[in-house]
Amino acid sequence: MEKVFVYWDNSNIFIGAQDAAVEREGDDARYRVQIDFRNILKLARAGRRTQRALAAGSIPPELRHVWNRLENEGVEVKLLERGAIQGREQGVDSVLQAEMLRDALDYNGDLGIAVLLTGDGAGFLDGAGFHADLERMHSRGWRIEVISWLHSCNNRMRRWAEEKGRFIALDDFYESVTFLEPPAPGRPVGGPRYPLPLDLGKRP
Repeated sequence: MEKVFVYWDNSNIFIGAQDAAVEREGDDARYRVQIDFRNILKLARAGRRTQRALAAGSIPPELRHVWNRLENEGVEVKLLERGAIQGREQGVDSVLQAEMLRDALDYNGDLGIAVLLTGDGAGFLDGAGFHADLERMHSRGWRIEVISWLHSCNNRMRRWAEEKGRFIALDDFYESVTFLEPPAPGRPVGGPRYPLPLDLGKRP
């Protein structure tokens, strides 16, 4: 059975969830929506054996609970100190991309399925970024899957994933991969929304 390698760009997925929440549940949902890490990881794994699940991020104190929750779900987290390198988001992306390429070399004789959770296709024309590195992995025989929100996924990367591998739209699983926290004091009254069970039968 082929091994699954999950690479998770949490910032990109979370910002996309905020936009999706506003569209579906109103402006206040932007401040209440959260990612259900367990269900989104199930969506990525799809019942297959996972060799590695990896996320990269920065460590301002307000994000520590995010990384703790990911680690509790078995995701390896690589963190950068705030200000450790110029361009924090770009630096975080570079860490994740470097791990993708290391895996492509280390498992060259034991290829797997690279499952990338991001819509960020920047840098492709310069031979850099997530899309370019996915193409490198694919050229070595890796199977490719991209999981992203439709509205925030780079069109070129999406079309390429649909042609060469699989593209899974998080929009089709919105009620399962997100939930709403109770409103903060002073915000409009509204109850929480809990995630629905994940239906993998809808996964391409």
